[in-house]
Amino acid sequence: MQLQGLAYDRNDFVEMGRFERFQTRDLEEARSWGTRVFCENNLRSLDARKPVNARMYYRRMNGIGIGRMSYGGEVTIEPGVLDSFYLIQMPLCGSERIECAGETTQTAAGTGSILNAHRPVRIRHADRTEKLILRVDRDLLERHCRQHLGGNLPNRIEFDTAMPLETGAGQRWMRTIHWLLETLKSEPDPVSPLLSAQIEQMVVTMLLVCQTHNYTRALCEDSRTVAPAFIRRTEQFIEEHAHEPITVGDMAEHVGVSTRSLFTGFRKYRNTSPMLFLKEVRLSRVREQLLRGQTGRTTVTAVAYQWGFGHLGHFTTDYKRRFGESPSETLAR
Repeated sequence: MQLQGLAYDRNDFVEMGRFERFQTRDLEEARSWGTRVFCENNLRSLDARKPVNARMYYRRMNGIGIGRMSYGGEVTIEPGVLDSFYLIQMPLCGSERIECAGETTQTAAGTGSILNAHRPVRIRHADRTEKLILRVDRDLLERHCRQHLGGNLPNRIEFDTAMPLETGAGQRWMRTIHWLLETLKSEPDPVSPLLSAQIEQMVVTMLLVCQTHNYTRALCEDSRTVAPAFIRRTEQFIEEHAHEPITVGDMAEHVGVSTRSLFTGFRKYRNTSPMLFLKEVRLSRVREQLLRGQTGRTTVTAVAYQWGFGHLGHFTTDYKRRFGESPSETLAR
């Protein structure tokens, strides 16, 4: 693989033999594995005379997963809406055609693609195509983007579908992928929690920097991130005490400013209020607890009350607005 003078040995990207998930010539078995690793999908072969020879290597680490895969023939994949994750695809050979929101994107060795977490998509995978794949959980990506922006995200993150890999940004992205694969070669499974967190941060940050999306301009603006120290201290206070019945007065007293200054600062630099910021933090904590919970032993009501949500109707509405699914759907995962 050659990217504008940056030579990569293809073997650097495919040495994942110990992480083989499946290899099959059965179309239904390949579809079933795709459902297990990613989501429900409709997989169809476009050449009945030629059987598929599908193969996947894949390694998951908390909020991200990386692998390589091929179907060994010409197929179409219709996964519907990828609600809980984004999928970055980087062809090593061959090509794919991505149909999304009325637009068509053609990918090849120099052009990858990103499937957004909330758009229906259809993929036509050409014969003799092999690709690298990187899955990033939507919660992880949004959390990092919020941290960089220092405020809430009024809209979901939406990347450009086409991902040029021969530009300067594209080469930086591929170097990140190369680093990730090199790191994982010698690491045991599972990866240590500390290293896993560092990998997540590096990969997600580089994705937000290297690929254009609807928050790119905001991330490039210095004025939103250069907030007074008391704003950052308040945010830290909220993160550390979200499980307690704290008030705006408690926040203001902790950082040594008036409540008026606190409201003004959050409105100017974070486009929100201190209490709305607290609610978003608590919603995230609820989600984390529901994802770790067990159906039959954990209840949405108990977790919601634990994090200070007394009105279940309002809580469910806020939760669904924030995460695109109901609390019970999160718990059932």
